[in-house]
Amino acid sequence: MVLRTRISDALKQAMKDKAADRLSTLRLINAAIKDKDIAARADEGDTGVGDAEVLAILGKMAKQRMESVRAYEEGGRLDLADREREEIAVIEEFLPRQLTEEETAKAVDVAIAEVGATSIRDMGKVIGLLKGKYTGQMDFGAVGPKVKERLS
Repeated sequence: MVLRTRISDALKQAMKDKAADRLSTLRLINAAIKDKDIAARADEGDTGVGDAEVLAILGKMAKQRMESVRAYEEGGRLDLADREREEIAVIEEFLPRQLTEEETAKAVDVAIAEVGATSIRDMGKVIGLLKGKYTGQMDFGAVGPKVKERLS
């Protein structure tokens, strides 16, 4: 719940500073978190989502905006691409530092050893362990092929 507090504090500060662009991005983040809270309550009767789920939401939002930047640049809409980059910067303030290629490779090796993975059938266990430890710190779309390569 620490992450939620940081986001709320940033939202309040953006209101005080009258930073309209930052404020709108923070409101989008809050709305996405509240949507997930509502879904979690309906499914489990829970009180809301934790920091791991919030990190997943933020990671997904950043990834969506990266794709939008690429599409806007291909379409020649640099003004919209710049707006998306500004939103990415705000979202990334709340995400942990991304692991480097070397750190990611080492984390994959450690996870394989920890799980005792020997074949491609163990890939789900390895990815599950990595997601538990490194949510928001690595791109799991790129990690999957690396795990598969090591287990083949």
